[in-house]
Amino acid sequence: MKKYIILAETGADIPADLAEKYEIYTVPMHVSFGTETKDDGYFPTSEVFEHYKKTGTLPRTSGCNVTDFDKIFDEIHAKYTQSRILYLAYSAATTCSYQSAAISAQEREYVTAFDTKQVSAGQCMVVILMAKFLEENPDAELPLVLEMAKKYSESCHMGFFPGDLDYLRAGGRVSNAAYLGARILSLNPLIELVDGKLMATQKYRGNMSKIAKKLLAEFTEKHQLSRDILYFPYSEGLSDTIRKDVEAQAASLGFQEILWVQTGSVVSTHSGPGAFGVCGISKEQD
Repeated sequence: MKKYIILAETGADIPADLAEKYEIYTVPMHVSFGTETKDDGYFPTSEVFEHYKKTGTLPRTSGCNVTDFDKIFDEIHAKYTQSRILYLAYSAATTCSYQSAAISAQEREYVTAFDTKQVSAGQCMVVILMAKFLEENPDAELPLVLEMAKKYSESCHMGFFPGDLDYLRAGGRVSNAAYLGARILSLNPLIELVDGKLMATQKYRGNMSKIAKKLLAEFTEKHQLSRDILYFPYSEGLSDTIRKDVEAQAASLGFQEILWVQTGSVVSTHSGPGAFGVCGISKEQD
């Protein structure tokens, strides 16, 4: 019997093989195309890009609602009646999911929720590290489990470049003036998680091939990333050449394990096609 069953949103973008390996459950976030709403993870991400290309309007994204959590909590509990559900949440500062889960969990004492303050590959990294910890420590008591979740959450760092600034402009995240200025000067905003919030922290000049390698080098140094593992979040449309180049660079920097994490429809709606990022864990300080 497993003592803990991990749950996360589909917005964590957990690769299917890892979700299966560690028996991680996901609850769907949502994407609305006009009056039609679809569950994230159950349709091709390309539909987001095709919709924007055809209509000039971005789909709308939304978090998981109370009904979503009622359904998944009941499903997991029916199968694992003696287990605790450990919900490692998508940053509560960015979505209603955590609040919805809290409402659903009021009558379910077997649910423990923790805000990872991460999204996409960052949340994925925290979830996988926790899955490995629980596999190695199956009898860990809840206080230690939450301590480890906090440790991984706080030491995880992710930054990424949107693939297409049109998507940020269409979504109202940059003004037309800022958009035009960035286009003229070939500037690309770096988006990072800061206390659970997505924020543009600095601008890089140049094409994606150039700035991807610069980001990897600078991000590794800035956050003193452990060389044990590195995630590359990306969206559909990133060139194979860039992927090969940064993989080779990561290997030269000493990273032992590299995982590409493709963004699903929720994150891709905001980043556009061809996005690239870096996600890692800071080294433990002596």
